[in-house]
Amino acid sequence: MKNKFLLTSFAIASLLLNGCTATIAQSKTKILKENTIERKVDSLLKLMTLEEKIGQMNQYNGFWEVTGPAPKDGAAAIKYEHLKKGWVGSMLNVLGVKDVKALQKIAVEESRLHIPLLFGFDVVHGYQTISPIPLAESASWDLVAIKKSAAIAAEEASAVGLNWTFAPMVDITRDARWGRVMEGAGEDPFLGSKIAFARVKGFQGDDFSGYNTILACTKHFAAYGFAESGRDYNTVDIGTSTLHNMVLPPFKSTVDAGVRTFMNSFNEINGVASTGNKMLQRDILKGDWQFNGFIVSDWGSIGEMTAHGNAKDGKHAAEIAINAGSDMDMESYLYVEHLASLVKEGKVKATLIDDAARRILRVKFEMGLFQNPYKYCDENREKTIVGKEEFQESVLDMAKKSIVLLKNQNNLLPLKKTGQKIAVIGALANDKSSPLGSWRGASKDGTAISVLEGLQKYPNNQLVYEKGVDVAIGTPVFGSETKINTTDKTGFDSAIIAAKNADVVIMVLGEIGFQTGEGRSRTNLDLPGLQQELLETIYKVNPNIVLVLNNGRPLAISWADQNIPAIVEAWQLGTQSGNAIAQVLYGDYNPSGKLPMSFPRNVGQVPIYYNHKNTGRPKQNGEDSVFWSHYGDEKNTPLYPFGYGLSYTQFEYSDVKLSKNSFSKNQKITVSVAVKNIGKVTGKEVVQMYISDLVGSATRPVRELKGFELIELKSNEKKTVSFEIDSQLLQYYTDNNKWEAESGDFKIFIGGNSDATLSSDFKLEN
Repeated sequence: MKNKFLLTSFAIASLLLNGCTATIAQSKTKILKENTIERKVDSLLKLMTLEEKIGQMNQYNGFWEVTGPAPKDGAAAIKYEHLKKGWVGSMLNVLGVKDVKALQKIAVEESRLHIPLLFGFDVVHGYQTISPIPLAESASWDLVAIKKSAAIAAEEASAVGLNWTFAPMVDITRDARWGRVMEGAGEDPFLGSKIAFARVKGFQGDDFSGYNTILACTKHFAAYGFAESGRDYNTVDIGTSTLHNMVLPPFKSTVDAGVRTFMNSFNEINGVASTGNKMLQRDILKGDWQFNGFIVSDWGSIGEMTAHGNAKDGKHAAEIAINAGSDMDMESYLYVEHLASLVKEGKVKATLIDDAARRILRVKFEMGLFQNPYKYCDENREKTIVGKEEFQESVLDMAKKSIVLLKNQNNLLPLKKTGQKIAVIGALANDKSSPLGSWRGASKDGTAISVLEGLQKYPNNQLVYEKGVDVAIGTPVFGSETKINTTDKTGFDSAIIAAKNADVVIMVLGEIGFQTGEGRSRTNLDLPGLQQELLETIYKVNPNIVLVLNNGRPLAISWADQNIPAIVEAWQLGTQSGNAIAQVLYGDYNPSGKLPMSFPRNVGQVPIYYNHKNTGRPKQNGEDSVFWSHYGDEKNTPLYPFGYGLSYTQFEYSDVKLSKNSFSKNQKITVSVAVKNIGKVTGKEVVQMYISDLVGSATRPVRELKGFELIELKSNEKKTVSFEIDSQLLQYYTDNNKWEAESGDFKIFIGGNSDATLSSDFKLEN
């Protein structure tokens, strides 16, 4: 079909430029290719009016049924006119090739300059085929599998016309009360940085030449995970050291991975809303890190600066946001309403508008949208890719790798495959929607394999299912408060009878899918509703219990840890949840997951994290002393530490060796450890290296993860694992306000979790 956009003066100039660049040899560097894009962007910017440039900075949610008649009045009609004028740069929440193509056709065939749109959606852990929630995936510590998971999500999303996901979320958090812990990689910046890099590479691939990659968007910039009291959208108040050493490293890692978009965050930091924070956006991201992609606001966050108290009205908020470096306005309409007049009034420099529009256009050129605006609009591809059977095998593999075995007293697990009477108790055991987790906007409810369905595939045991108790009242809905059942115990009696007659009881308890995610903060971290009472009741009649947790955050399960013989952290594992859990329970897959967040003993310990500071009053020698940093009614330590996870086999660590005990800043050393599988079955182990910087110009954590390797060992097999240490690995943001490695003494700990005790020492010389 002959596209009108090919007839514009810009298109002719673009074709001429393409003709020139076609003669450039393939061996020319990437810089030359980027320069060609810059020339194209320059040519286009010269043709654009101020309003058209601002239009590229404007993002709208889907606002009408595009296959029906065009809107004639109201806000939808205004947005429709903006679309035809080229005053819209991006759309979100428009799903399906038919609708995407219809909107793209308006942009490229009816607007003056025919600039294509970006289409975004929250593809957080899958589009229709759902992988485990990101926190669960992080428990795998398997970077290859995590990258593949993101790539599958990108392939499926791209097939329905989408070309941009608002993921990965790389917020470090130490507070499990915050509902959005389920979207990230947990509490550690080193692990978080590695996972962030993998996810960006999974979404974006190495380039955008194909049809199966989409733009990634690093969010939320910055410190959203440090919201006070774990309450979503709340104030953040942290120091410079925490910001640079804990919060920012995963964000920087995504820049290194080539991410092309960032999203700022809802919170304020240092008294300034992040959307209007120049230090974060212009000084660090676009300045120090030389990021040349673009920044999109979070939903309506520019307008929210008035509620924060940073702006007196919407116009003032738009002025602050653009001056601070926020390039695209998501759904507050303030850029398209006010930026032109702000430029004419001299309150915003025209060069800032040019810079923002340039960044957005640059990304569109990089994606090949000008060459083919309908690149992602193949209806045949949509039919064959979405829900592809091959995806199921991959998400099942990811789900199994995400499961963490927390306790296995007397080797209750794996279950025998024949001759047992098994009672399966808990509403979540027969739930086909909650395993999909939160942020599953394009999936269909009821499409997950339930735990009960997974167990039924092992037919040689006798299964009896009883719900026991509902977790929620009614059907939970995204965007609405979830009502928890605290009164209805009508299923208790049937569950008690089933448990009495069983050899083993499998209790599937935890959180429903919409109890975590945005706006889903909790003050308690216990089993919601009546589930704890149900657990204790069943324990009285049959203590031979396997507790399977389905949840989106760390829970406080001290009673279960003290009483229940086997505990499996199975998170919310997506489409193949039940199959993954059943295969682990029956031993067809040996669990290898390790916790990406510490589990508290009770909510009063939160925030709790392994890489804490020593304080000036660490533990005292005198047993009766109270004058040290502690609780009077609880231990300081978590119930399960960061990096913790058991296996159906056991691993023995020994023989830590350093290539030398001191080195200078231009050298490196190697540390090695011997790991042996001393159990009876093949298993995987995440070998973890932690380093303690004993003295620093700024106080240092008691230890920090600085290396890990996932290995597989057969029974009695032994392997030497090595880690390389150089001065760059030892750098941190010092009291000199810069990243540097300080000379001095260090201690290494190597083992299977953050409580590792096998150690050695080395010195970094000047």
